[in-house]
Amino acid sequence: MIMDRYVRNAHNGDGRRTIAPMNGNIPMTLGHRASVDYILRMQGICKSFSGVPVLRDVNLDVAAGEVHALMGENGAGKSTLMKILCGIHQKDDGAIYLNGQPVHIRSPKESLRHGISMIHQELNPVRAMTVAENIFLGREPCYRFTTIVNRHRQREQAAVLFEELGASLNPDARMSSLSVAQMQLVEIVKAVSCRASIIIMDEPTSAIAGREVEKLFAIIRNLKSRGISIIYISHRLEEIFRISDTITVLRDGRFIASRPVAELDGAAVVRMMVGREIRELFPKAQAAVGSISLEVNGLARRGKFRDISFRARCGEVLGFGGLMGAGRSEVMETLFGMYRADAGVISIHGRSVAIRSPSDAIRHGLALVTEDRQLTGLNLKASVKANMTLVSLKKFCLARHVLRLGEESRAVDAQLQSLAVKARDQNQIVSTLSGGNQQKIVLAKWLLTDPQIVILDEPTRGIDIGAKADFYHIIRTLARQGRTVILVSSEMPELLGLCDRIIILCQGRITAEFTRGSFDQEEIIRAAIGQRRES
Repeated sequence: MIMDRYVRNAHNGDGRRTIAPMNGNIPMTLGHRASVDYILRMQGICKSFSGVPVLRDVNLDVAAGEVHALMGENGAGKSTLMKILCGIHQKDDGAIYLNGQPVHIRSPKESLRHGISMIHQELNPVRAMTVAENIFLGREPCYRFTTIVNRHRQREQAAVLFEELGASLNPDARMSSLSVAQMQLVEIVKAVSCRASIIIMDEPTSAIAGREVEKLFAIIRNLKSRGISIIYISHRLEEIFRISDTITVLRDGRFIASRPVAELDGAAVVRMMVGREIRELFPKAQAAVGSISLEVNGLARRGKFRDISFRARCGEVLGFGGLMGAGRSEVMETLFGMYRADAGVISIHGRSVAIRSPSDAIRHGLALVTEDRQLTGLNLKASVKANMTLVSLKKFCLARHVLRLGEESRAVDAQLQSLAVKARDQNQIVSTLSGGNQQKIVLAKWLLTDPQIVILDEPTRGIDIGAKADFYHIIRTLARQGRTVILVSSEMPELLGLCDRIIILCQGRITAEFTRGSFDQEEIIRAAIGQRRES
């Protein structure tokens, strides 16, 4: 059944959902939801910004105690819908029902009072404060008849909450000392402490991997068993099928379908999300691998990594894998001159070079798309054009630093077209773009420097399946142009599908190297955890 034909959703008086096809065929009734006890119903939600529709007649029904995946490409309207639910934005039309009663959510405070809490993708804790202080921030337990915080009771309540979730964390620990996964756990505990009956998780695994993901899933199952509903936003299909009960898909601000996970597969979800088949997610054609472009010998940085040696060739996609904290990003940042190496030799096209700063790296033909596009890749308050030409402004300057504006605009237009960036125009503020388009702007910025060695650190993190497919084709195009692509990724399918070779790091050292044709997923994982079998 081709689900992407169905774009309108209605509800019968008996609580059954119907999806009306645009071609006028008889609506399809989703009988499996007929007797569900809905904790949340959002019906006919519409929202426009400056006259531009963002949501058009969108519905979302969430049952009590279910994990409900909300999916769609970046820009599909997921975040706007959730911000309406959280009181950050106000709907233009439609209705919201909680436990069958109509509600008007005018602020985040009202949303919290209704038992709705959101854990954002970008965590923003008060790092100088303790775990317990963060959990009860603004809701501190005080001694009777005073405003003096009862710190003993605060710590005690935090410890009880952790115990209830089967988690172990010191309430007195400083937030600055925690890992991303631990900070995320604090946010979950904070939501539970607010007696939330609905918790929204936005890309909760985008910055964690492996065992940390398993711990998160265990906590989600614990919450579900207590009747708490989870709205789970993610682009990782394998996670969605593991943890979710129901999937709702939005596309271009419209409702597409809502189905039980058991009735869907990955291909059907992708088709609903993007409105087309993505037959070849990973391009089949390989580039002709040429001469050695980059050689690294004995690179080391105290406390981060040691004895890193490898070669990369023109036309090759060289992958770097490993667990979080293995040292992959640190190696790339050192190669790019963001940090000084304590030892080692870097050679480019057979010549030893000294890279002491990013300026040195750029001059030697290197580019680095960093792991966090918003923190280190973009100026979010600046325009598309200003971001794109930031590194290469000298190319567009006359004497006395006068910009050739026409030439700059033409170069930006060429990149926008080449990378298929969806932007209104060059002057659009980059923070208003979707995550995938922001990532393309970061890449375009570096491509304008005409690099021969392109380092991509987690380039598809937090972007949707359609944007991922675009990026995979861009990576292979760069290789076919004879450039060297170094790809750091935590996603096994990316490494296996795109790379000619894969180097694995564990605890700051290279533990294995695999070539295409001998890729072995089990052995790659063993190497990543430092337990590879001896040959």
